[in-house]
Amino acid sequence: MKRYTRSALVAAAMASAFVTLATHNVSALAQHTEDTVIHNRITITDAEVSAAGSKVKTSFHHVIAPNLSGAGAKAAAINAEGLHQHDLTLNNIQAVRNEAKAQAVLTAPFFYPADLVHSGGPTLTTTVNHALYVDYTGTVAANWGNPEGFLTDLGKSTFIHLTDQYTGLTTNGRYTVGTNASISYSHFGNVLYEHELWSIVYTAAKKFGTGNGHLYHIFLPNGTDTCFDLSAQCYSPDNSSTFYFCGYHSGVTFSDIGTVLFTVEPYQNVAGCQVATPSPNSQLIDSTNSVLSHEVFEAITDPYGGSGWINRTSLDLYGYEIGDECQGLGNSTGALDPTFLINGKKYEVQMEYSNTYHACAVQP
Repeated sequence: MKRYTRSALVAAAMASAFVTLATHNVSALAQHTEDTVIHNRITITDAEVSAAGSKVKTSFHHVIAPNLSGAGAKAAAINAEGLHQHDLTLNNIQAVRNEAKAQAVLTAPFFYPADLVHSGGPTLTTTVNHALYVDYTGTVAANWGNPEGFLTDLGKSTFIHLTDQYTGLTTNGRYTVGTNASISYSHFGNVLYEHELWSIVYTAAKKFGTGNGHLYHIFLPNGTDTCFDLSAQCYSPDNSSTFYFCGYHSGVTFSDIGTVLFTVEPYQNVAGCQVATPSPNSQLIDSTNSVLSHEVFEAITDPYGGSGWINRTSLDLYGYEIGDECQGLGNSTGALDPTFLINGKKYEVQMEYSNTYHACAVQP
């Protein structure tokens, strides 16, 4: 059986998808960068960090790799640890590949190695997005652009309906934008660790809600790194030896309030995470939006990190989620992502994988 490398898969899929893109009207104006209105201001104290930590029962995460040499293997190692929680270990890869092949034999050409397989867990059929902006100076626009404007457009777009084939629903308006918050947390140095991020979402979720109906996005400003606890696995563009990821989607279950789902969105306009130029909205804005889009799609289709829709059939792509298979191939200035319309506005963001087309796509 022929095995496909990730580079070959993405290159072929991008070429295919651009044929579709050519039929779209791409004359829309670039995204506006008007500043975001902050609805809530939350201060995280040491007591709240300790309280949140004492209530943690379980956690999980799935990272997006930087477009840097060797980073893919580092990210894959992190994600493989999470898959073990769902008994998808290297010892049974061949078994699940055979199972998926058997299920696909009625669909010519009988077996698509990049297709995602449902592992039996839930998806997010509807959810409200909440932006949490941590320890920034100036404006949201100057730091990240307009993430909530992008999330609003994404939720109203045809692009988001790529998830329909995985969630089983086709109705509009299932992914909306709710309240936001400015987060103040005085921490030592320039690194926020995983348990500190847990305290942020714990405090916010107590106010705004928990469970599958809420998805929190933690935005970190330029110069702030983040690492998993007791590890050298970090977002750290200032230290290449520990630079394992650009961001991730995650969840943590607390004994008192239940599970909180969230994404971690460090500053993306850095080498290894940024999109290529020229960009319709600026490299800062579209770099933020591209990684945010990646994590939203993955949180919807695999919210609990390995129990939803993942690749279980290809040794090259094993454990990849809907966004991993379509990360832009990189050059010296960033990731080569397409520019297309999302709710009538031009954005440069990555595509997502479609089982329907057996390729990366921008529409259902």
